[in-house]
Amino acid sequence: MIRDDIKAAQIAAMKSGDKDARAAIGLIQAAIKNRDIEARTGKAPDSDDALVVEVLQKMVKQRRESIDMYEKGGRPELAAAEANEVAVIERFLPQTLSDDETRAAIEAIKGELGASGMKDMGRVMAELKGRHAAVLDMSKASGLVKAALS
Repeated sequence: MIRDDIKAAQIAAMKSGDKDARAAIGLIQAAIKNRDIEARTGKAPDSDDALVVEVLQKMVKQRRESIDMYEKGGRPELAAAEANEVAVIERFLPQTLSDDETRAAIEAIKGELGASGMKDMGRVMAELKGRHAAVLDMSKASGLVKAALS
């Protein structure tokens, strides 16, 4: 389980004295804990790994947006700190599908649903997310779905 890998990495970072990794992993654990609390009141994902991957993907997306803002604002030291956190977080994410694999998945779903135009984009995206959310960058997939349906 990813949660166990994160806990083991936290211990390893403490033993090695890697303060940056330890801090980033602490943030990961806090975000997962918050998501666990939210899941108590709403619908929890089917598996624990799905919940953790969802949290990690959200964290990476937030940090990439921050990096972009820091670079535009002339704060390269803050952008570098965020990039270090992204590197730590991505260690725990499963390998994502390549563009070719994503296109193949989109074509398979498109064929199954009989999707023919942009009006079907929501259905295709929902099915794609349902099947491949843990191993797919949904922002990239959106552009590929749009290209496949146009």
